[in-house]
Amino acid sequence: MKNLTESREYWMVTVRPDGRPHAMIIWGLWFDGAFWFGTGRKTQKARNLANNPNCVVGTQNAAEAVILEGLAEMITDPAIRKKLEPTSLRKYGMGGGDGSEPLYRVRPRRVFGLIEKSFPNTATRWTFD
Repeated sequence: MKNLTESREYWMVTVRPDGRPHAMIIWGLWFDGAFWFGTGRKTQKARNLANNPNCVVGTQNAAEAVILEGLAEMITDPAIRKKLEPTSLRKYGMGGGDGSEPLYRVRPRRVFGLIEKSFPNTATRWTFD
């Protein structure tokens, strides 16, 4: 999961209430076996996730892609935000904010790994409970 940790930007895909996809670039952290990100509560992705928590997160490098499918869960415990802060400071030079905007955890249900140079021999799929 090195690419999930080291990617600076990630693609996130959520689903609008009418079924249309919505894709956006976000910052995030791979921490403790899950993908974490924050967003404004009025953003399209936050509104989509409130209606349907299914989402897809992909790393920035398509030539060595990691694509995670999972459910986004809003986290309200301030202790968890505090726990993530050192990782966020190292990666982005900023903490996780004051807690006024949502924090989400996406636990993987399925993850795909693809390396372009050796595809299809290295295409991999992991499934989680």
